[in-house]
Order: sequence, then C-alpha cells, then structure tokens
Amino acid sequence: MSRRANDNQFGRTAGGTNNGSFDSDYNDNYRAQDPGSSNPFLDESELNGLFNSGKNSATSLLHQDSTSDSVPSSGYNNSNPSAQLLHPSNNNTNSNKNLNNQPVSDYKGYYARNNNNNSSNSGNIQGRSPNGAGLRVPSTISQQQPNHGFPSSTSMASNLIATSDIMSPPAFDRYPQVGNSRTVSMHAGGTPLQGSSSGNNSNSSINSSNPFLSDQDFSPFGGYPASSFPLKMDEKEDDDYLHNPDLEEDLRLDKKRFELDLKNMDKRSAGGLIGILLLFLGAIAVFIILPVVTFTGAGRHGSAEVTELLTLYEYPQLSAIRTSLVDPDTPSSAKTVKSLSGDTWELVFSDEFNAEGRTFFDNEDQFWTAPNFHYDATKDLEWYSPQQVITSEGTLKLRMDAYKNNDLYYRSGMLQSWNKLCFTQGRLEISVNLPNYGTISGLWPGAWTLGNLGRPGYQATTEGVWPYSYEACDAGITPNQSSPDGISYLPGQKLSACTCDGEDHPNLGVGRGAPEIDIIEIETDTSLHGTGVGVASQSYQVAPFDIWYIPDYDFVEIYNESITSMNTYCGGPFQQAVSAVSTLNASWYEFGQTAGHYQKYAIEYLHDNDDGYIRWHVGDNPTFTVFATALHPNGNIDWRRISKEPMSIILNLGISNNWAYIDWQSIYFPVTMSIDYVRLYQPNDSISVTCDPSDHPTYDYIVAHETAYYNVNLTSWEAAGYTYPKNALTGNCKSSKFSG
Repeated sequence: MSRRANDNQFGRTAGGTNNGSFDSDYNDNYRAQDPGSSNPFLDESELNGLFNSGKNSATSLLHQDSTSDSVPSSGYNNSNPSAQLLHPSNNNTNSNKNLNNQPVSDYKGYYARNNNNNSSNSGNIQGRSPNGAGLRVPSTISQQQPNHGFPSSTSMASNLIATSDIMSPPAFDRYPQVGNSRTVSMHAGGTPLQGSSSGNNSNSSINSSNPFLSDQDFSPFGGYPASSFPLKMDEKEDDDYLHNPDLEEDLRLDKKRFELDLKNMDKRSAGGLIGILLLFLGAIAVFIILPVVTFTGAGRHGSAEVTELLTLYEYPQLSAIRTSLVDPDTPSSAKTVKSLSGDTWELVFSDEFNAEGRTFFDNEDQFWTAPNFHYDATKDLEWYSPQQVITSEGTLKLRMDAYKNNDLYYRSGMLQSWNKLCFTQGRLEISVNLPNYGTISGLWPGAWTLGNLGRPGYQATTEGVWPYSYEACDAGITPNQSSPDGISYLPGQKLSACTCDGEDHPNLGVGRGAPEIDIIEIETDTSLHGTGVGVASQSYQVAPFDIWYIPDYDFVEIYNESITSMNTYCGGPFQQAVSAVSTLNASWYEFGQTAGHYQKYAIEYLHDNDDGYIRWHVGDNPTFTVFATALHPNGNIDWRRISKEPMSIILNLGISNNWAYIDWQSIYFPVTMSIDYVRLYQPNDSISVTCDPSDHPTYDYIVAHETAYYNVNLTSWEAAGYTYPKNALTGNCKSSKFSG
C-alpha cells in the first residue's frame, strides 16, 4: 500500500498545530513508514538514499515490512495525502543530541535501552497521541521541509537514532504483557490525535504491524495495537470495546457485576426481579409460615387400633342439637307425674335417645359426655371409652367387650352429665334393659347421681367432699371423725360450714360436699332359688357416719317386704350406705327365655330439713323411703342432710372384684346395657336444672381448680397443688359467716 505525504503531513500547519488522521487500511499486511518517523530499523545511509531518490519527484519509497513485500510510494504532494506524522514543536535542531554531541534517539518504546517516559523531554519531542501511537519525527525534518520533499541527508543524519540505543527485538509474542497503564480506547472517551492534518486525509493510514511499539499499546488478542481502534472517527461504534478486550477492566467489572446490573436494570428487568422475589416470599409464607401458625397437633395420632363397626348407618350431621330441655319425642302422657304428697310435678328434662347414631365424645353433646378413662376409685377391670356409647334402635347402648385397651382386658361405656345438666330435687326416672342374664353374677350396671363438686372418676375432686352432706362444725368434719376405732378413713370435710374467712371455699358459711344417690346398682343374689336372681341395690351414701353405719330405721319405709329388704351392707370406712335391695324379673335382662323387656327405675326426693325424703321406685311401685329424720344426730356427730347439692347423672356398665363375685365362665361378651329414656320431673316452685345454683354454686370453684377437675391421673387434692382450707374448729381462726 502506498503512502503520500505533503508539507502538511511532514511539517506544521499554518496555524502551527500538528494534525493527523488514520485511514481505513488497517487490515493490509503492509504499512508505509514515514521517513520522518523514528523508525529504529533504517540506518543513516538508507535514509539518505531514500531522501535523495525521492526529493521533488514521484519516485516510490519502498519500505520493507516483516513480510518482506515492497510497497511503492507515489511521492509526496498536496493532492493525495496518505499519512501524517507527529512533529515536535521545538525548532532547535540540537535538541536531539546528548552531551557528547552524538545523535540521540527519540525512541522511548518497549525496546529502548533506557526506557524513560519522563515528561521532561516534552519540550523537544512531540508527546504520544491519546491512544498511544507513540510515533515521533525529528524537528529538523519539519523545519527544513515545510511544504514538500525530504530533508537533506546531512540534516537527517544529524537527527537520526543512535543504533547503539536500540535493542534487538525478541521473538514476536502473540500475547505480550500488558503494562500498568490501561489503554484508553476511542469508545472510552479518548481525545482526537494531536498533530492531525487539517486537510482531507481520509485515505491516510498510519497502520503498522510493527510489534515493537510501546508495551502499553498492545492488544492481548490478535497482535494489533490498541491505538488502531477505531480506524476513523466516523467508524466509531458502540461495540468497539468488545473487539479490543481489557482484562483488567473485565476483572474489575466482574467484581461489581451484580451491583452494576442492579443499578442499570430497566423497568422490565426490575419487574421480573420483583416478581421472582414475591414468588419466593409467597412460597415461604404458604409452605413454612402458614403451617407453623396453623399447627394444632391434630395430626398426631397414636397407633391404629382395629375396631368393630357397630353400624353402617350414615349419621346426619348436627342431629343431636336440641333447642328444648324436653325431648320432642317424649310422649305427652309422660309430661307430668304424681309425687309422694300427691302433687303434680312437671317434666323439665328428658332424653328419649331416638336420634340414630348419636355419639358422646368430649364437647360433642349438649347434655352428656362419655369419658375416656379408667375408673380406678372402685378398681374396675374395664376401660371406659366413648366408642362404647352410642344410640341405636331408639335406645342408648352401653356395650362391654372383652377387648384389651390401655392394658385392661375389657372395654365399656359410661355416660355422665357432670357440669352440664344437674338438678337439686325432684324425680329422676330411667328405663333400662339390663345386660347379660339375670342369673349370672359379675357385672356392675349402674344409674346414679353425684354432687357436682365431685367429678366421677377424678379422685382429686372427690377427696374431702364425697360423700359429705353436713352443715355442722364438730367432730364430723375432722379426719376419721376423731374416732380411734376405725369407723372412718375419710380425711375430713374439706368445705365445712365453718371454713375460716379468706379461705378457699365456694360459698363460706355453708357446708359443701358431693353426696351420692344411687337409682340402681345391679347385682345377683346367688343364695336365692339355687341358680341366683338379679337384685337392684338402691342407696343414699352419706358422711359422716352413724355408729355401726346404722341409721334410725324408725324413719325408713319398705312397701313390699316380699321383694324388698334392707341391704345387709350398710357401709364401710369410706361411706355409710342407707340401702335396700329388691329382686328383679329375669325378663328385664338382655338374655333369657323371656328377656328383652325394659323396666323403669326412679328416685324422688325433697331436701327440706324437716320434711325431706328420698323414695326409690322399681316400675310404678315404690320400694322404700328414707326420711330426713332417719339421719338425726348420733354420738358426736350432727344431722346429715338430704342432699342440697346440684346432682349430676351417671349411667355406666362396669365390672369389678370390689362389687360382686365374677362368674367368668358364664359371661358371654359382648354384653349391652340399653337405656330407653331419661326423664326429670320437679315441683313447679322448685325447678332447677343448673349445675351452678345461687345457694350452692360450683362454677367458679371448678374454674379455679381446673388442674384437679381435668386431670384424671391426680388422686389427691394435694397432688393437684392445693391445700385444705382452715376451719374454725381446728385452724385457730375465725369464720364470721358460720351461724352454728
């Protein structure tokens, strides 16, 4: 490729400013070297010959490139400029000599022996171009040839390079070491080249494939000088930096890539990032936070147990919900009843159990609960489970199976109305078909009532209150009744009438307890008729005790001595039982030739201190009556009263060696106790079906002692964390509300 030069290319312009430009012939393998440049590879004789042969002529100037191809030159004139050279601004021709008057090289590139880039030489030598070309021209050339042609050999020789200052170039390295100074590309904001020509130099080229330029001018990719990009200003493109990579810059940018991406992202990218973050946070909320805050532990179940389905009937939901205490299925003929005195009492509560499939798990029914525990107070052999209590065929079924449950070999059912449905006086009537055969001993069916301050099966709640019904403040409230003969093992009345002021008591000044009235407890008398016959024990269990547990029988009535007699068991160290037994018909049982019939059993009582009584019934006939006067003061104890406590109702089917002899070989499991209905009648002026009456409250006391009332494993009041309240008799304190 040829290159032409005119006086504007080799000398200063009229304005005294050096100008220059690059042409686009970058990819040619040849580059024409300006004779005025600091080419370290031409000696003095070669330069003189070139100047002499080319002066004022159009002869070609040949330059040997590394490819050994010659490139013709068309001379130097103003019409066809092809290259520009950078010229020093100093006109002093001796500026390039050293102290010994030897020619000094302006070359300060990579291979100079003394590579000194000190800016102190700027007065004599034109500085590097902004993109690091580093080409220099002796000042003598520009001074002597202002318009065209070459300088004389003498003047050229005086300004040429001392060859002793040039090192031999090493083998070409495709990836030379990059210097400390980072190359500034045109894209990065470099300024135009100094000394560019003001003329039309668009075809000019200063391209060079010489690998011996400054080390700071190398591109680590491709072997071309970084100053060659872009070729011309109008060819500058936004992606030029991609073709001239900068390792140091790339490393710096890589370290800040995430930060820069965040700062320079557009709205679409920002929206996508926000969307991803929202999805991530939503997943955390749905799969972690929500399960944590809604965890109830309901998914924790014990090992599965194989159970027998009692029925395949699909039970309708909410079938047990009632809006009236009286069951709508109760016949109108059963809405009233005659009392002992001939008064008419109204039906205030009934449950006919006609709704199919009712169950009685905790908090499942309005009036009843089937507990899930072992009744340890009487050392029962069965586990009471709600699964054994269900309504079927218009009756309530309490079923006992020979099925191992919680290390007990029998499982049965109990139903109780504790703290849901209570009554204080009236007539409670149930209709029952008894389990098994009437002639087989061992089972313990029961229907009974208990004061609401004692929860059935929860021994911590019954300690000190069962079976007390006492309003005095004497030896009867002390442990063992203060009697050394062992008549009583009771711990004393916990809630006596003379409990001291400020002590723990439901209502100070009133003796409180949990007496028991048994409607029936069924057993078998094997001494009768050789094979045995079923009998019903009907009792009032009370404390403190009479001497030898015997009440005043002058105030006890038996109506048919052929079927009813006083019970030979009248009490023990834990309760006094005013009890009678009546024989039963074998047809009232579950099995037998004439079995399957139901019989009703009832208690009727009033708690008046003078005219109070308790009367028991089997069928429509009364069996016996205990009047209030039968429990008058005896020895060192005072009156035991007919219960004034709110009484809860309990129905159960148990088995225990503490009750009767068990004829294991004759009991065929499963057996079922069936209840047709439960009905409650009360005097019109004394209707009360609450467990928290104003004169004998229980609600607040139960709430204040929930540990005892809701933990069946606690067997004493002290184990529940409570202490007995002090009383005026033994506590050396005052009871201002006791009037006795």
